[in-house]
Amino acid sequence: MSEKVYNVLFLCTGNSARSIMAECALTRYGNGRFQAFSAGSHPKGEIHPLTLHLLQRLNYRTDDLRSKSWEEFKGPAAPSLDFVFTVCDSAAAETCPVFPGQPMTAHWGVEDPVAFEGPEDKALRAFRRAYVELESRVKIFASLRLDGLDRLALQGRLKSIGQSYAPAEIDG
Repeated sequence: MSEKVYNVLFLCTGNSARSIMAECALTRYGNGRFQAFSAGSHPKGEIHPLTLHLLQRLNYRTDDLRSKSWEEFKGPAAPSLDFVFTVCDSAAAETCPVFPGQPMTAHWGVEDPVAFEGPEDKALRAFRRAYVELESRVKIFASLRLDGLDRLALQGRLKSIGQSYAPAEIDG
């Protein structure tokens, strides 16, 4: 008997940095238990160059990544979602759509590295910091025994993951 594969959508406004990073991290650390997706409310249409640079340096495949609208996940052809996580730092000010199937939701806000203004080396540091914070949360989530938690307990865990913080930064 094979284990259920959970569909997880990471949402942000532009779908050019944070949600893309989270999608990649869950694909890596989910050990085949999760199918990760990302989307945006107002997608930029392209992934930020520093997102791609960072992910490539961390040995992620980036060929198939693209910036897309959350509308792709609302129609009848969309995958049935089990979890939806908002990763914008401003999600409280934005209305998210209701997705079919009542997926579990949580807010895992991370400061937007795209908004950083300054020299490229410092901008890359902002992207690394966002990645590390998201990676930390994804690792905690991926380690959960989802079948061992009732819905209320799981919702509490998802919320607490969003409140965790990883101040460490990766090298490079």
